[in-house]
Amino acid sequence: MQKKLSIVIPTYNENENIAAMCAAVTQLLQKELAQYPYEIIVIDNHSTDGTRDILRALCEKDPHIKAIFNLRNFGQFNSPFYGLTQATGDAAVLIVADFQDPVEMIPQFVAAWEKGYQIVCGIKRKSKENRLIYFVRSVYYKLICKLSSVEQIEHFTGFGLYDRSFLNVLKQLDDRTPFLRGLVAELGGDRLEIPYVQEKRRKGKTKNNWYSLYDAAMLSFTSYTKFGLRLAVFAGAFFSLIGFLVALFYLVMKLVYWDRFGAGQAPVLIGVFLLGSIQLFFIGLVGEYIMSINTRVMKRPLVIEEERINFTDDGAKSSS
Repeated sequence: MQKKLSIVIPTYNENENIAAMCAAVTQLLQKELAQYPYEIIVIDNHSTDGTRDILRALCEKDPHIKAIFNLRNFGQFNSPFYGLTQATGDAAVLIVADFQDPVEMIPQFVAAWEKGYQIVCGIKRKSKENRLIYFVRSVYYKLICKLSSVEQIEHFTGFGLYDRSFLNVLKQLDDRTPFLRGLVAELGGDRLEIPYVQEKRRKGKTKNNWYSLYDAAMLSFTSYTKFGLRLAVFAGAFFSLIGFLVALFYLVMKLVYWDRFGAGQAPVLIGVFLLGSIQLFFIGLVGEYIMSINTRVMKRPLVIEEERINFTDDGAKSSS
């Protein structure tokens, strides 16, 4: 029985890239991996720039290209994750539409998969993106690897190949805010990491900004570390001790030198503002954990589909 490959391409306002990406993937599969039946699943996260019109035309011309149109934008993590759960192949490759992930690496992934690896990860060793952003990412990965109780994969964006056994695990998860990079490290089987140089976007502007980067960082931080909550406990105990010692010092000084020692307002103001700022910081940090918990317990669907094209009744669609 022939093994089938699925290529999953998430899109959001990629009208300048999606046709070229589908053509490049199709050409590579037909030329270098012709022995594998294949499907190309493009999951669109509610694009507003004409990407959907292009996808409809592509699907009409080529039945191997399938499209899922989300009812609205469900975020940068839910949409790719849901796309993987809809793949029907024996393995699925997740790749972005802007050509920052090299299409030519797909045969390497497949070759490693045929050798027995369940997951093959593309690891960014260098990047031609903004140097500041790459530096911030590097610092973040180092930090999260130190703090997490689960092994994390540095400079892994999700670009890689996933065996059917792992895809079945993803389909069984009941997680409303899935963090694929962490799940690969936590639940994945035998894994091979292949380095690559990340190119610049071929066309168009990146959809990532500082807020989306912060969102990604906090999702992994609250999902895979206890450090924030423990830090709040220890910092609270430490500053409580400092406050107690300062208060005791002022009490003793006032009792001993009651007629000469004036406490003044400066220590009071400094203490109030210091403790107030510390409390606000940790209330916000604890709030991030609570928000993560709240999102998970609401049991909302990962995405809601508005339309799907070229899918037959193959059992891929789930209640997620």
